Amino acid sequence: MSNLNQLLLNLNFKTNFNEHDFYVSKSNSNAFNLIDRWPDWEKKILNISGEKFSGKSHLANIFKLKSKALLIKGKNIDNNIFKSLKLYECVIIDDFEECKEEQILYSIFNLIDQDSKYLLINSLKPINKIKFYLPDLASRAKNLLYAEIENPDDELLFAIILKNFSDRQIKIEKKIINFIISRIDRSYRKIDEFIYKIDELSLKKKKPINLKIIKEIL
Repeated sequence: MSNLNQLLLNLNFKTNFNEHDFYVSKSNSNAFNLIDRWPDWEKKILNISGEKFSGKSHLANIFKLKSKALLIKGKNIDNNIFKSLKLYECVIIDDFEECKEEQILYSIFNLIDQDSKYLLINSLKPINKIKFYLPDLASRAKNLLYAEIENPDDELLFAIILKNFSDRQIKIEKKIINFIISRIDRSYRKIDEFIYKIDELSLKKKKPINLKIIKEIL
């Protein structure tokens, strides 16, 4: 791992979604760079995919602040959405898979094209790999910009674990974080579960987290 000592000094650990709070590594750099480059996109629609807790919502909020975008949750999409869409240059659909209204989604894609708007879609997997019933939507889903957030590398793991402990005011030594990194599953969901269990145990025992407790949880 490189520059981890510097990381300890430079990261501003606050529970928020600003750009300075997002740690960029090889795992997520493509997605972050595309958000950073807006509006200089080759296409008007960008799909960022990655497992839960991988940072998609953080990137969506960065984009929302940069572009003053309208953020819509997939489960809330219905025919009433078009009045709001007309008022915004940029739109974000978060939790894309939760929307089952394929005809409405297709109409949203058409509106983005016709009015030269920008659309950011967050999904668990690339939407060109989703099996749509509507052929036109399936065809449109193949002609976007794509950025997939990969499993975290060591530096990103270190940053995530350190930030989560700091947010919860849990003090932990660097060597213990390195021990965790060498043994934990490379999964954002598993990392979140692990942090939750540590937090729960820390509150319950009201004692500093040590290597013994870490081993038990791992």
